[in-house]
Amino acid sequence: MKSDSFATRGNPTEAILFGVVPMGDPRTAAEALHELQQLAETAEFVAAGCMVQHRRHPDPHSYLGSGKLAELAEVVKLAHSGIVICDDSLTPNQGKAIEAATGVPCIDRSELILQIFGMHARTPQARLQVELAALQYEMPRLRRRWTHLERQRGGIGVRGGAGEKQIDVDRELLRNRIAAVGRELKRIEQHKVREVQARPELFTIAVVGYTNAGKSSLMNRLTDAGVLAENRLFSTLDTRTRPWRLPGGRTVLLTDTVGFLRKLPHQLVASFHATLEEALHADLLLVMVDGSSPEAAEQLRTVDEVLETLGAANLARITVFNKMDLVADPTTLAELWQAEPHAVAVSVATGAGMPDLMAAIQAHLAAVENRVEILLPHAAGALHAEIRAKATVLSEFYTADGCLMEIQASPALLGRLLAEGARVAEDRDRAERPAADDLTSSAPEPPADPAP
Repeated sequence: MKSDSFATRGNPTEAILFGVVPMGDPRTAAEALHELQQLAETAEFVAAGCMVQHRRHPDPHSYLGSGKLAELAEVVKLAHSGIVICDDSLTPNQGKAIEAATGVPCIDRSELILQIFGMHARTPQARLQVELAALQYEMPRLRRRWTHLERQRGGIGVRGGAGEKQIDVDRELLRNRIAAVGRELKRIEQHKVREVQARPELFTIAVVGYTNAGKSSLMNRLTDAGVLAENRLFSTLDTRTRPWRLPGGRTVLLTDTVGFLRKLPHQLVASFHATLEEALHADLLLVMVDGSSPEAAEQLRTVDEVLETLGAANLARITVFNKMDLVADPTTLAELWQAEPHAVAVSVATGAGMPDLMAAIQAHLAAVENRVEILLPHAAGALHAEIRAKATVLSEFYTADGCLMEIQASPALLGRLLAEGARVAEDRDRAERPAADDLTSSAPEPPADPAP
């Protein structure tokens, strides 16, 4: 809730964007605040102007220096803007000083991102996560919200009733709600952990990356998931897991996660931990990078930092440079290739490079899974369809004793197959197997059941 002390002047949807950039930064204000402008537009604001100040560190009291703050106030007045948006997180005192100087509300980067998340939250879990982050953000700013109210005093030793400050009432309400939401999210997170642990036999791939890098588009192309995919920041917030059928019939699980962002509020990283539980337990990460973005290298570093914060930095990964159809000059990717020399370049929109991505995934599967030859007796034939769905079948041949199969499978699946009737093939099982040149890529039909 914003203070009622602001004069109602200016268009409330038109905003002046401002920030502090390091000394010597050659970028223009529009270039330095490009991502902030995208965020503002996603939150349905119109950027009426951009302004930056070059200095080593923001002013601890007012963020901008006194001269630049007066200039910001003049720009707001001339543009008839109703709000100013800062590219950094502000302390309560900094926000109060900026609002006093400009006469209009000021929101910082964290609050702007929280607004966007609130607009796009669809599921009960996402709404709870956004609410928790917003409450944690609001707690230290309560004093600023109530500066327009006279603080009342009660009698000596009296707390509560008419003498209690409104700020104390609100603080207690916030604490209670934070605790309640936290308990509910903890319950959801525990359910997520059990859900993920219940499917160890299926190989899981999580798609992570900077927001608007093309994660949902990749998910739709590979699985026909129907996930909302728009050319805007944070178009989807909820984690979605869908089966992906690989060539040959094997199925893996593909998970689309919420996008990362530079200067992502720490409250959101904490509250969305349950949503990212899928990524933390994935067998492989596909790290998506918008190769067409001039800030692609910085975005990749941001993704690495967030993964490290989540404890997922050491997970196996394949880096994917997307939107290559929009890259006019390949030499601009030199820094990216230097950071990720084994990355795969694709265009999800056109399909270019997708076979290379498939080959990289299958090569990873071959490197980390067990490759073994098993005999599946005819009595255990019910397992045949499950093997084809959950493992990579390299070859198979029917013998008198059953189906001789060379498979590539996870340890969990292999252990269960051996427990339910399959066994590791022996030399005598291979005696009827034809030479390699005689094997075809398609499996022969099983023998017909004998006549009764």
